[in-house]
Amino acid sequence: MTKEPVVAILGATGAVGQEFIRLIEERKFPYSKLKLLASYRSAGKKMTVNGEEYTVEEAKPESFDGVDIGLFAGGSISKELGPEAAKRGCIVIDNSSTFRMDPNVPLVVPEVNPEDIAWHKGIIANPNCSTIIMLMALKPIHDLSPIKRIIVSTYQAVSGAGKEGIDELRDETEAYLKGEEMQPKILPSKSLPKHYPIAFNLIPQIDKFVEKDYTKEEMKMVNETHKMLHDDSIAITATTVRVPVFRSHAESVYVETADELTVDAVRKAIDAFPGAQVQDNPAEMEYPMPLFTSEKYDCYVGRIRKDLYNPKAINLWVSGDQIRKGAALNALQIAEYMLAHDMIH
Repeated sequence: MTKEPVVAILGATGAVGQEFIRLIEERKFPYSKLKLLASYRSAGKKMTVNGEEYTVEEAKPESFDGVDIGLFAGGSISKELGPEAAKRGCIVIDNSSTFRMDPNVPLVVPEVNPEDIAWHKGIIANPNCSTIIMLMALKPIHDLSPIKRIIVSTYQAVSGAGKEGIDELRDETEAYLKGEEMQPKILPSKSLPKHYPIAFNLIPQIDKFVEKDYTKEEMKMVNETHKMLHDDSIAITATTVRVPVFRSHAESVYVETADELTVDAVRKAIDAFPGAQVQDNPAEMEYPMPLFTSEKYDCYVGRIRKDLYNPKAINLWVSGDQIRKGAALNALQIAEYMLAHDMIH
C-alpha cells in the first residue's frame, strides 16, 4: 500500500482502546484517516489523537466501509462486527478470544510466528496476554532446542479484568485500611456467581472452570501455545492467579527442552530476541518486577537457572505489561509488520 491506511479503533474508550491511541502517537503509526468507534453508550464522547479532536461514533457494520485496518480492543462485539468488517475489505486485528482458536484465523505474535499472517482471510487474532508474555521468553529457547514441557504459574494484574478490576483493588484497599468491609463485585469474574476480595489476597482462578478443573484462562495458554508454535505435542500445565497488582503480569516458568542447554546460551538467546530483555543479576538483586515493567514495550526475563533435577530443564521468571505487549502493542505490531511487508491492499 503506497498511501497511508484508513484506521478504525473499535472500543476506543476502554483501557485497551486508549492504549491503542497512546501507542499510535508514541510510535508515529501512519494513517490517512482515523475513526474512533465504541458502543452506543460511549458514542458522542470527544477524544484527542495527535492533537486532533475526534468524536467517538457508534460501531455499526457500515462503520468499516473504506477502512483498511480495524484495531479491535476486544469484547463480545468482535463476534458480530469482526466478520462484517472483514466482508467490507477491512483487515481486522482482534484482541478478544472470539477467533483465537478458529482454524481459519491466524493467531500471531509478530516476533514468534509472523509467517502465519500471510494466510489470513480478513481477521487476525491477538493471543491472550499471559500467553504472549510467556512466549516472548520461550520462543528464543524453542529456537535453540524444541520445547517438550512447560509448567507455568502466572501472577496476573487486576487491569487484566479492565478498569473495573483496577477500581475494585483501589476501593477494597481503601476500605481494608479504614477497617471497613470490602465489597467485591468483579473478581474472579463478573459473570461468576461468587466474588472474592483481591486486596491483600490472591485468587487462583481467572475465568470459569472448564474441563478437568482447569480454568478457561489456563486452557488458553495451553491451546494458544500449541497453535502458535505449531506443535500440539508440547506438554503444558498452567495455573493462573490474580494478584493485587495494578498493571503488568508476571510468570514463573519451568521449561524442558529436547537437548540440554546452558544458562548462558539461554540468556544470550533471550537477550538477542526482539522485544525481550534479560534482567538477571542475583548478586545485585536484579530481576523483573511488575512495578518496573509497567508502561514498557519489552518483556523482561530473570531468575534464569538450571533445574536442580532435570538437566534438560530451565526455570525462569518473566514480567511484561499486559495492556501493552499483552494487548494493544502486539496488535499494533501486527499492523506495522503488514505495512512494512506491503500486505495491506
